[in-house]
Amino acid sequence: MKIGLGLYRDSLTPDNFQFTKQAGATHVVAHMTNYFRGKDPSISSGDDAEGWGDCSQDTLWTYEELSSLVQSVNSAGLELAAIENFSPRFWSDILLGGPDRAAQMENMKRLIRDAGRAGVPCFGYNFSMAGVWGWQRGPFARGDAHSVAFDLSKVDPNTPMSDGLVWNMRYRAAKPGAAPVSVSNDELWQRLTAFLQEIIPVAEEAGVVLAAHPDDPPAEQLRGTARLVNRPEKYDRLMDIVDSPSNGLELCLGSLQEMPGGEIYDHVRRFARRNRIGYIHFRNVKGKIPKYVETFVDEGDIDMAEVVRILRDESFGGVLIPDHTPGMTCAASWHAGMAYALGYMRALVQNAEALGPSWSLAKSLAAAE
Repeated sequence: MKIGLGLYRDSLTPDNFQFTKQAGATHVVAHMTNYFRGKDPSISSGDDAEGWGDCSQDTLWTYEELSSLVQSVNSAGLELAAIENFSPRFWSDILLGGPDRAAQMENMKRLIRDAGRAGVPCFGYNFSMAGVWGWQRGPFARGDAHSVAFDLSKVDPNTPMSDGLVWNMRYRAAKPGAAPVSVSNDELWQRLTAFLQEIIPVAEEAGVVLAAHPDDPPAEQLRGTARLVNRPEKYDRLMDIVDSPSNGLELCLGSLQEMPGGEIYDHVRRFARRNRIGYIHFRNVKGKIPKYVETFVDEGDIDMAEVVRILRDESFGGVLIPDHTPGMTCAASWHAGMAYALGYMRALVQNAEALGPSWSLAKSLAAAE
């Protein structure tokens, strides 16, 4: 197992690369989309009808941009594990079933081919209309550290999403009089199926994994649109659409735990055994939909040590990154929170690997008795 760190576009700097190495990480998951262009960088809440920011001027990332990113990460002594999220501008009509779908598909195929040539091994994505929506920020983690929470009773899941919005961002100006965005469960799965059937063969040829993030929040619907992977078994359905190593998972432990049902450990084992995990968001939560809070990595409902043991036993050799880590009260709130999470993760991995597989440890203990 390898430890990585996710860095947003403005954080892809030499100083943060150095911080990544100092904290013991070896890999970077990069965000190239500027989610908050034209808007203050705050998490969107239920009454925030206009979403996060404006991506209407985004242009398709070129081979040169992708190659430059890989080289800058490598020159810092790190490896690029993935790029997380496409700009909504690139694939708005793929998600929405709009008139520019065919042209956008050709652009997406070119992007994946260029990514493969540039040495980008994985793209994380979230096939969602509303995206991340309805969160609130507050002192929800240990010691009143600021984190995020979701309470379905405090948002209206039928709050309309105006024309020109997708994935909580504005990809074009709204058309006067246009109806709000809507999509049914069947329509959403049909669009995903068509997308994967076209793009996965290209990804296979390019040597790129497309890794799907589950829904967060995992509600039945948000902003009047259906949600896709809001139950662990729906990940199996997604993988079965195209049975390929390039059709993978961006496995978010927190999102899985937020979903209805019991413990997540059997699901993690099953996904690892299928060898389809692109990379893992290693975060913890308390509670489940309809109400939960995100916590420090060591204080939530998930036994993170058990997750690491399962991954070790299933020979998972991919990358774990902290995700949505609570900020700590100091001059470098984000860095302190991430350093805490990375140190805890490194300790879990080192301990699990030192002990060896669970079966061999049990056998040794039995023999000693």
